[in-house]
Amino acid sequence: MPDHENRPHTHHAGRPRALRLGVAGPVGTGKSSILAALCRALAAELSMAVVTNDIYTDEDARFLRSAGVLPTERIRAVETGACPHTAIRDDVTANLDAVEDLEEAYGPLDLVLVESGGDNLTATFSPALADAQLFCIDVAGGGDVARKGGPGITGADLLIVNKTDLAPHVEVDVAAMVADAEAARDGLPVLALSRKDPASVAELADWVRALLVRHRAGVHVPTDPGPMAPHRHA
Repeated sequence: MPDHENRPHTHHAGRPRALRLGVAGPVGTGKSSILAALCRALAAELSMAVVTNDIYTDEDARFLRSAGVLPTERIRAVETGACPHTAIRDDVTANLDAVEDLEEAYGPLDLVLVESGGDNLTATFSPALADAQLFCIDVAGGGDVARKGGPGITGADLLIVNKTDLAPHVEVDVAAMVADAEAARDGLPVLALSRKDPASVAELADWVRALLVRHRAGVHVPTDPGPMAPHRHA
């Protein structure tokens, strides 16, 4: 069994370790903006850190640092050098090391956000890395995206339909898209979100707060949305 499967889930004299929340979704769906919004909403009340993933760059980390949402040293970049899902699913060592380094340096932390590199609709986090995960799609990707399914859409703890403010410009019916997503998720929550809509951002922050309460109480059980779909590397 890999060493990370046996690592303890508590730090700092028995205090539950930070909640690790994964954020995945295709390229351009707004994952980094969601992280920035969560940091702005929660950093005043929670001790937070962020780990970003890109294949060859640290662009997402630089975006968050320049946005000033957290002290720059609390934002770490992992350059995966391979398909984005590799570092969040197949071999999580680099991400897990980054998370644990942040907890050691700045802990006790309440929340660590781990952003996947942009991937397809099947991307999922290993439960060894993330206690829970958000999956992000957006209206600009087409109103039929939610109907296409895949483990990311159907099994993530929360599905976000992002950039709802763009819907009139791309002729997408947000209510219909959300209904399709709800039908695909068998009761799991769906959130229509726009960073320009404070109410939806507040709803997302409240969802994270409630998750953190369950995590601290020891009643949140990480679930596995399922493995990546079969694929091959050219």
